[in-house]
Amino acid sequence: MHDNFEDHDESIEYEIEVETDADVHAIPDEGLVLARDMLPPRLPIIPLRPRPAFPGVIIPLTVNGKSRVRTIQQAMETPSQAIGLVMTQNLDEDDSVTNLQKVGVAAKILKLIHAEENSAHVLVNSLERFTLNEVVEIDEIIYGDVTYFLAPEMSDNAELKAYSMAIISTLKELVQINPLYSEEIKLFLGRSSMGDPARLSDFAANLTNADGFELQEVLETFSVRARIDKVLVLLKKELEVSRLQTKISQSIEEKISAQQREFFLREQFKAIKKELGLEKEGKTSEIEKFQTRLKKLTLNEEAQKAVDDEIEKLQLIEPSSPEYNVSRNYLDWLTILPWGKFSKDTYDLKRARRVLDRDHYGLDDVKERILEFIAVGKMKGDISGSILCLVGPPGVGKTSIGKSIADTLKRKFYRFSVGGMRDEAEIKGHRRTYIGAMPGKAIQAMKTVGTANPVIMLDEIDKIGASFQGDPASALLEVLDPEQNGAFRDHYMDVPFDLSNVLFIATANQLDTIPAALLDRMELIRLSGYILEEKLEIARRYLIPKALKNHGLNKSQVSINKAALAAIVDRYARESGIRGLENRIKKIMRKAAMDFAEGHEGKIRVTKKDIEHYLGKPIFAEEELIKESPGVVTGLAWTRMGGTTLQIEATSMKSKGKGFKQTGQLGKVMVESSEIAYSYVMGHLDKYQIPEDYFDTHFIHLHVPAGATPKDGPSAGITMTTALLSMIMKKSVRKKLGMTGELSLTGRVLPIGGVKEKTIAARRAGLNMLIFPHENKKDYEDLPDYLREGIEVHFVKEYPDVFKIAIGD
Repeated sequence: MHDNFEDHDESIEYEIEVETDADVHAIPDEGLVLARDMLPPRLPIIPLRPRPAFPGVIIPLTVNGKSRVRTIQQAMETPSQAIGLVMTQNLDEDDSVTNLQKVGVAAKILKLIHAEENSAHVLVNSLERFTLNEVVEIDEIIYGDVTYFLAPEMSDNAELKAYSMAIISTLKELVQINPLYSEEIKLFLGRSSMGDPARLSDFAANLTNADGFELQEVLETFSVRARIDKVLVLLKKELEVSRLQTKISQSIEEKISAQQREFFLREQFKAIKKELGLEKEGKTSEIEKFQTRLKKLTLNEEAQKAVDDEIEKLQLIEPSSPEYNVSRNYLDWLTILPWGKFSKDTYDLKRARRVLDRDHYGLDDVKERILEFIAVGKMKGDISGSILCLVGPPGVGKTSIGKSIADTLKRKFYRFSVGGMRDEAEIKGHRRTYIGAMPGKAIQAMKTVGTANPVIMLDEIDKIGASFQGDPASALLEVLDPEQNGAFRDHYMDVPFDLSNVLFIATANQLDTIPAALLDRMELIRLSGYILEEKLEIARRYLIPKALKNHGLNKSQVSINKAALAAIVDRYARESGIRGLENRIKKIMRKAAMDFAEGHEGKIRVTKKDIEHYLGKPIFAEEELIKESPGVVTGLAWTRMGGTTLQIEATSMKSKGKGFKQTGQLGKVMVESSEIAYSYVMGHLDKYQIPEDYFDTHFIHLHVPAGATPKDGPSAGITMTTALLSMIMKKSVRKKLGMTGELSLTGRVLPIGGVKEKTIAARRAGLNMLIFPHENKKDYEDLPDYLREGIEVHFVKEYPDVFKIAIGD
């Protein structure tokens, strides 16, 4: 049950004559009072929320609930018609005898305005404070035994008179700020006098918007002097709040006035310009703008009809209509696209080679492939219908190569990432029925570049996603398919646009996650990464000059010698790309800049011994081959970060039965390779002069170190087989030998991938002899000479050839 009350504009006079001889005390036994105004010692109680009532105030009161309506009705049947108004202790709990404050106000019911079964509206006059002595609940009606208190007559008290003047002064300030308070004061003066400090303090407290519990504290203060102190604090808070409200209101009014003034001036300015013929109506101006654009474009038949229909529609729509902006935006897109606008291609092979060599060091096979691509375009007259896909580890220059291709052709370049894209509307746009609809990325790219034959790069195409909102990879099929993109239809545009002249270049770190249908439409160019020598040259030519410039330094202030760079590459930045190397060089430049800022004089020369000072402890240990011992073989592996070497170890323990265990977080494919190796060796015991009962009496354990790193792939078969045979025969493999190749149960050595990456890893590890499957011979011969130099390579078809090279007869 929730009761509420508010001040009422009506007033009523009442008088109780008593004798007083103390600051505050109870109603005396003797005094001249009317029988109907005698306040009884027991009152029916009405709980109040969210603030208490004060003496001397007429209150319109609303009560809800059958029990509270009965309370009012029962009170009206008594001679005094009195009730007790007491604020609840906890505003969120239900009314009960335990949820009442200890001090309340006795009030007389003046009028029953309206009554129903569950609610009643009454007008009450609050009279005097009382203290609750005992509270009981009888038949759902709360009764309280009370002790009344009356304030003495203190109009002649000089000190209280001064306090009263302070209250009056504050009230005057409130009236100046908020004139509504003046009406409240007039009503108070009709019932009481400003010279009565007790009544004045109660009135002032009731006037404020203070918290209910703060007001209850004032009500419970029987000392007039102490009560006035608390009321003055509440009035000062009210005054500050009123001043702040006034300030905020004035600020808002000033802003509104300024906006209105600007609006009226602009409207007058428009009217004057229109009268003088200096400005046309907004709609007319928009249509003329669209028509001017159309004169420079060559639209297809369907697009031209759509534009004509939309212009005709726009002329009939009022600018205030919501449809107007939809139509105007659609026309804006239709007329801003580069219909029939092409940049002139340049097929100068010498210039193309210069641009590629200027922007990239190494990657000769990739550059050659790009030059072949441009040469075909020169012979054919265009390069339409081509979609390239640059595949390689992070940081090898895929994005920058795309920019270089655009530069060589003198085409505009636009890049956007499709990594993590999950909504097909990002590619094909939203339908115009949606609020805030826009074309997809393909059409947005055409608007941005302003030509119909740009180079568009789709970055991170291997990380494209899918969700309940559609499959963006499937949406890309229409964009990239030369047979379909000549009439690409975006959902928003809903007219065909020719994308067949666009050169699309996609980038990816791996091919496994690219849908087969999408991969089938692209021409692959693989970027395998850089070896040590290439990274050193890239750092010297590009990374160090760029870092010096970005850090406000020059080559006369900082230098890094070749040995230091080699140490950085080998100990801190072994990945296939150059981002790690670039970040380490930046770190050195930052520390050098700090040294100069702190007053260092002279040139800073960074040598190999200084590297740990600038970069901290090495991330990678020097890659040393494990000492040759039986059961240990070096394998070559490919990862997303490039090539690497793996040490495969095998050991055996005598047991009562056979057993085989693999460890090192091997994936399913590597586990299968190990099982094939185990079966192959078991099936050829006599060939390698191994006792027939060896496996029956030994438990075999095969391990690939770095157990915390997951490993998988189909190229470790011959390495695992060699490790098992080396362990069983107690013969070590040849020094500085690495191998890779999958093995079949019959002993055939099957081809693998990543020949270049694995060769780079072998060079970095100091291997000088490699074993590859015979079918990978063509891949190895395609490698540049500097990668093959100093390495003896054997190509094998059957496993016995591997055994002969690795262990010997």
